[in-house]
Amino acid sequence: QVQLVESGGGLVQAGGSLRLSCAASGRTFSSYGMSWFRQAPGKEREFVAAISWSDDMTSYADSVKGRFTISRDNAKNTVYLQMNSLKPEDTAVYYCAADLLRYGSRRQESYDYWGQGTQVTVSS
Repeated sequence: QVQLVESGGGLVQAGGSLRLSCAASGRTFSSYGMSWFRQAPGKEREFVAAISWSDDMTSYADSVKGRFTISRDNAKNTVYLQMNSLKPEDTAVYYCAADLLRYGSRRQESYDYWGQGTQVTVSS
């Protein structure tokens, strides 16, 4: 069993930055592909970024490429999402997710575990 707990969300002005963290339980965190998704009000949950088990591969949605950076610290069982140059359209609940089998899937159905989410609000 894996538990994921996100933190770091909040209210920020457009152009600002936030860093989200996702702390994971479980002894084999280093073998999971980890991703961030987000869900804005009235919209479906969408893929944001993914990172492989060994930290050598990352992928991003086009909407965040160049502004967001995903990283992980396997020693701390934590994955991060550094968000810079935030825009009002980045406002959403952000979720981290763990995939035991693969890296980089953009399909929610691929993921085995989800956190409870953290709210990010970007004001204009």
